[in-house]
Amino acid sequence: MYPEALVKPMKTELVSAGFEDLTTPESVDNAVKQEGTVLMVVNSVCGCAAGACRPGVKLSLDHAKKPTHLTTVFAGFDGDAVNQARKHFAPYPPSSPCIALFKNGELVNFVERHNIEGRTAAMISEHLKMVYDEFC
Repeated sequence: MYPEALVKPMKTELVSAGFEDLTTPESVDNAVKQEGTVLMVVNSVCGCAAGACRPGVKLSLDHAKKPTHLTTVFAGFDGDAVNQARKHFAPYPPSSPCIALFKNGELVNFVERHNIEGRTAAMISEHLKMVYDEFC
């Protein structure tokens, strides 16, 4: 488990952009089953989370269509919440960082780590905007 002092600024980066920080399995389940669309970011300490995932997700929100609810869990810190989130990501294997979009409780899009690594924040943002146009 990562120390809180390391994780806190990385959590704050998304929370300050309007994301709800989910820290318990119950909060994850409640978030997923909300009406509308729920974006759930599995945050991480890795370089691709810092350089592409978090900036790309934040950039994607500057769009006419966007998710109704913004949520995040942190891998390597909020273990129970992350494990619960991953149950909702089936059939995708565990991956962090990753980005999931739910619509009325159903997983409708999933961006795995291998689709984040090696991509720029702008590329991730543009992909998410197309996803929002389709589902939001």
